[in-house]
Amino acid sequence: MDDLQLEICAGSVTSCLAAQEGGAHRVEFCDNLLEGGTTPSYGQLAAARDRLWITLNVIIRPRGGDFLYSDLEFEVMERDVLMCKKIGVDGIVIGLLNADGSVDIPRTQRLVELAGPLPVTFHRAFDVARDPQQALEDIIRCGCTKLLSSGQAPTALEGAALLRELQQQAGTRLQVMPGAGVRAHNIAELVRATGCREFHSSGRAAAASGMQYFNPQVKMGAPGQDEYSLVETRAELVRELLANARSALSAA
Repeated sequence: MDDLQLEICAGSVTSCLAAQEGGAHRVEFCDNLLEGGTTPSYGQLAAARDRLWITLNVIIRPRGGDFLYSDLEFEVMERDVLMCKKIGVDGIVIGLLNADGSVDIPRTQRLVELAGPLPVTFHRAFDVARDPQQALEDIIRCGCTKLLSSGQAPTALEGAALLRELQQQAGTRLQVMPGAGVRAHNIAELVRATGCREFHSSGRAAAASGMQYFNPQVKMGAPGQDEYSLVETRAELVRELLANARSALSAA
């Protein structure tokens, strides 16, 4: 049995399918990746569920920005968990903090209970938590089974030392999954440096738009965004990520 798991952060149904074609073990389906990921629409989720045989996890996040949510935003998150269960997804991804940088334990527990029996991953909200060791214990206490983290650093490679410490602290209670800046050229080093066995990457590359007409006077997106470029997961990049990670694992 493969001892290594690769999760692909997919920003569209097209990217979900590319992840599957490339051999990924699961996808974390997120809309609005430029915002750090928000919950996809019902239509996107239903279309992905109909086409995927690999594990489909879905982020529950009503907006970009911080992870301190109002009562109304939390109600949206509860409803989205129920929607995802109705569609038949395989797992839920969440992250909620208090204003003081601690894990929002009551609300995290509520979403874990609502998601049950689906497994729940706590996402990179952890990376802006005040005390990583305490946050890890709180996340485990809430019933989450995975933690997506960069080790509270800009990239997982920069946070590798903390990621190793967190996985040792968690033991068999939770799986730490390095993410952020995980690429084919550095995943082998991450395997060796962290001791982790699950990794998170987007495997994305840009492709030109099919538009033949361009209006240079009008911009719809964020400043500097190339609106005539589509950034999608590529199956060949997923294969390369897996091959490099497995090579490092077999050499260990």
